Formats: sequence, C-alpha cells, structure tokens
Amino acid sequence: MSQPETWTIKRLLEWTIEFFTKNGCESPRLEAEILLGEALKCKRIELYTNFETEPSEEKRARFREFVKRRGAGEPSAYLVGSKEFFSIPFKVDRSVLIPRPETEQLVLETLDRLKTMPPGSVPSVCDVGTGSGAIAVSVAKNWPKTLGPGRIVAVDKSPEALEIAKQNAEAAGLAGRIEFVESDLLDAAQGSFDVIVSNPPYVSRSEYDALPDGIKNFEPESALLAGPKGTEVIERLMIQAKDRLNSGGWLLIEGSPMIAADIAGLLTDWPVVGVVKDAASLDRFIIAQK
Repeated sequence: MSQPETWTIKRLLEWTIEFFTKNGCESPRLEAEILLGEALKCKRIELYTNFETEPSEEKRARFREFVKRRGAGEPSAYLVGSKEFFSIPFKVDRSVLIPRPETEQLVLETLDRLKTMPPGSVPSVCDVGTGSGAIAVSVAKNWPKTLGPGRIVAVDKSPEALEIAKQNAEAAGLAGRIEFVESDLLDAAQGSFDVIVSNPPYVSRSEYDALPDGIKNFEPESALLAGPKGTEVIERLMIQAKDRLNSGGWLLIEGSPMIAADIAGLLTDWPVVGVVKDAASLDRFIIAQK
C-alpha cells in the first residue's frame, strides 16, 4: 500500500507552479511563492530555507483556497491584500486598481520634472485619480532633496479609494505630507500646481470588452473604462489642467498605446508635447508643458 504524499513546502510550490502554468498565469513561480508565503505568514526567502517542512493542515487549507481563487482569475494582489510599487508595499482591495510596473515610469518622469526646478523652490503636485495612492506616495517618498517640502495633493472621486490611499501614506510614514481630496478630477482641488500627474481611466469600450476576465471581473470598472473612445476622461482633465497649471508647469498622463497619438493630438495648442515609450517600447506617457 502506497504512502500518502507528503505536502512539504517544496512539493506545494512544485504542484502550484505547474497548475498556474497550465492556467496561463504570467508569473507562475512568483505568484505561487507570494500566495504560499501569505498562507504561512512568512517571507518568500523563508520558503526556500524550509523546503522540507510540512505546513499544518490549517495553513495548507488556507493556501488551497488561495490557489483555487487565483485559478478562477482573482488577482494575487487582492488575495494577499498588497502590491509592491516603487519598492513600497501598498495595501490594495477591490476598490482600487492594482498598481502596474509601467506606472513606475510615470513616477520617475514626475521626479525628473521636479529635479529641474530651482533649488529651494516649493513646487506643488497634484495626483489625479490617486487610487491606492501609489503615485502620490512614491513621489512624496522620493521628493528631491534640493527642493522645499512643497505641496502634494491626491484626489479621487471614490471615498473608498481615498481611505486606502490614506492608509498607504500613513504606512509609508507620510501621514500629513499628502493632502487627500474627494474630487471628480480637479473639481474640488484648490489652488494651482506646478505638476499635474495622472493615470486616469483610458480604456475604450472595445478594449475593455477584450480585457482578461481576471481584470474585468475584479478590478474597478470606473478606474479603467473611460468611454467609447478611451479619451473621454483625459479630454476633461486636459481642459482643467490648462487652467490650473502654473506657467511652465507640467502635465503628465499615462495612456493606452492604442490612443497615445490621439491624446497627443488633443494637446496641439500646448507649447511642448512629447510621447514617451514604456519599457516595452510602446507609446505610453504623454507629457506636456504649459
């Protein structure tokens, strides 16, 4: 009579990696490690230093539930309740979009504009549609040392998203550094700004319908879908931004490569406009100076 299989950490990872690979996960090993680490309440490196350990049935049951839900399409970030962005852990739930790696470049572009400002100046930055607060918190955490403290405002029309963003600012040691405002774009934000940065909804209806179920069924539609063309929200933001930017101020927007040229075309009356490619060499970021 054969002995029942021993479900060591090594065996759990092997089985899950194979399962996720068959189910089309983009990063099967990474996701298996993240979910098992969360189930066991340990760091990923500890999985490999305890390869032959057999977790308790309670912990294995928790892991099986994670795997089942991930196999059904639920993103790992929502399962574990966090996502790393710009080397900062961010709390996420289904009220906010999961921060994407490509958006880190939008943070870098924002910091690059701030670094060109005169030493000692106190610029103001507004993150429009902040969601989890990823952009605002990352900019605040890496604020150029040559500048004064300045002003950082993070706006979102979702009160649930703003609560998550506030918690992330506090966890990053930035409580009080960022002003959070419930607002549809810049409607309720006060004052003018030197930089307005945004990763707004920019997915067209046709693009949205073609998105994977793991995105459509779990991430907030309002943070993704802009309208039939995909430029609807961005068009409104551009009009507001031109009135609210200081002279020489910058507007930085993330958009879909499919509509980047259309977005840039809406800015023909701005003095400086550029389209910046992402790491995959796709037109992703539209940058304009007033």
